[in-house]
Amino acid sequence: MNEPITLEGVKVWDLVQRLNGQMRVGGMGAITGLDMLAAFRMAEALGVCEIALAEMLPGIEAEMVRGMNKLLKENQDDGA
Repeated sequence: MNEPITLEGVKVWDLVQRLNGQMRVGGMGAITGLDMLAAFRMAEALGVCEIALAEMLPGIEAEMVRGMNKLLKENQDDGA
């Protein structure tokens, strides 16, 4: 459904999969976003187009934050 359709999109999505250890965590364990400096350094090292990353990553990050925080809340609610 939301699969990348361009080579740049495929490369950005592959990079995003590698960023799971680069999440910023706020109070109470909420995910606040990705470490963008780390993302762009990884992009540079892997030869990912940084312009494509700058275009695509904010939307991917927003959905990731929403989804992760929803899961965290559901897990907290189940444990209460």
